[in-house]
Amino acid sequence: MNAPLYNAEILRLAASIPHHARLDHAQATAEKRSPICGSRVTVDVGVGDDGRVSEVGLLVRACALGQASASLLARDILGKTPEELAAARDALTAWLAREGDMPDWPGLDVFAPALDYTARHPSIRLAFEAAAEAAFAAREAHADA
Repeated sequence: MNAPLYNAEILRLAASIPHHARLDHAQATAEKRSPICGSRVTVDVGVGDDGRVSEVGLLVRACALGQASASLLARDILGKTPEELAAARDALTAWLAREGDMPDWPGLDVFAPALDYTARHPSIRLAFEAAAEAAFAAREAHADA
């Protein structure tokens, strides 16, 4: 790969994370941390009666790659089901490991230069891992309410 790892698009995404504030009354929260670099992403989620994500809040304390990933997640998470988020998480994990195709989530191709940097993969996955976990828990909490 000849594209720089920390390119202008990564830095732009990292500086403009939508929903970058915790929810006051989240139905569920999940936090994920990369043991390699210490990056941490917390995702608060609320779901509607249809089980789809209706609100989200993020606290992102991560490297530029983790921040950019959280930005891409936050741009398109509203309206997604827990299953769609889990599928995106799994597809991202497989793609980064070169075991699958490009995930069907807008913008993730920006991480193509990171494919050869396996130590960076955990921070790229954090937001998607936390979001899927929180969405499943929020749907369960909503059903129990």
